[in-house]
Amino acid sequence: MLEAKNIHKVYNDGKKDLAVLKGISLRIEEGSFIAIVGPSGAGKSTLLHVLGGLDVPTQGEVKFQGQNVYRLADAELARIRNEKIGFVFQFYHLLGEFTVLENVLMPVLISDNAQNAKQKAREKSLELLNKFGLEERLNHLPSQLSGGEKQRVAIARSLINNPEVLLCDEPTGNLDSKTGAEIIALTRKINLENKMTVVLVTHNTELTKQADKVYHLRDGVLVD
Repeated sequence: MLEAKNIHKVYNDGKKDLAVLKGISLRIEEGSFIAIVGPSGAGKSTLLHVLGGLDVPTQGEVKFQGQNVYRLADAELARIRNEKIGFVFQFYHLLGEFTVLENVLMPVLISDNAQNAKQKAREKSLELLNKFGLEERLNHLPSQLSGGEKQRVAIARSLINNPEVLLCDEPTGNLDSKTGAEIIALTRKINLENKMTVVLVTHNTELTKQADKVYHLRDGVLVD
């Protein structure tokens, strides 16, 4: 389903090169739950962004359903990110001036979907928010939510277009341990119920216990 081959990522600060990823190859099977663990600064987020079509690798290729995503036209890559890949971030990235419901619907509102599809998406967003215990928060702004509530809204948003892959970048980093464990349990439940592929990156090894396979990112190299 998702495959990375010989991924290198090098940044330059104007004076010297900094190699963050050093020849990473990874194959992620459909419906699996994969965890990638490493300390802060190890390049976990960079790897996830490369896998998700957000950051072009310096060398190597990423294939999603057999297509090399970085050879696609920008519009086609944007469509895949919008419709096929869901993203959950540490800092939620909710839009402060929009309500919970509007935030969840945002990926649909900015797409080219027909009006009837958008109406169905509204129905699904209500279903997701109810499932995640947020039915009383529909018209609240992000500033009126707890950290756990914000992350559940972010997860609901990531699911609104029925993605095939869910990429989670330190989704519990701003949460207490109890709430973080609840978020991981919710993510695992989504993985099992929807047979959705999940890739979780985290520095916390405790959160990887529910994963099917765990990789460690060390010095730019992936070790299972």
